[in-house]
Amino acid sequence: MNKGELIDKVAEKAQVTKKQADAVLTAAIDSIMEAVSKGDKVTLVGFGSFEPRERKAREGRNPKTGEAMEIPATKVPAFSAGKLFKEMVAPEK
Repeated sequence: MNKGELIDKVAEKAQVTKKQADAVLTAAIDSIMEAVSKGDKVTLVGFGSFEPRERKAREGRNPKTGEAMEIPATKVPAFSAGKLFKEMVAPEK
């Protein structure tokens, strides 16, 4: 499912226009990205959490030459699925 298909689904479920659904979805995504980029954790109960995580510096290899190189430490966005989401994807039997 891409963003356009998600907008169609949201518009249908919420009984709003596609333009309204697009505006709300875009605002929600932008708000999550802004908060995480500032170092905050965003938790949507039942769905999951978005947070920045530190990735340590590590040694890697140049794929062309095979020579060792240092990959610097960085921050990366991370998502952890919530319990309800996990159960929907992999129901317990």
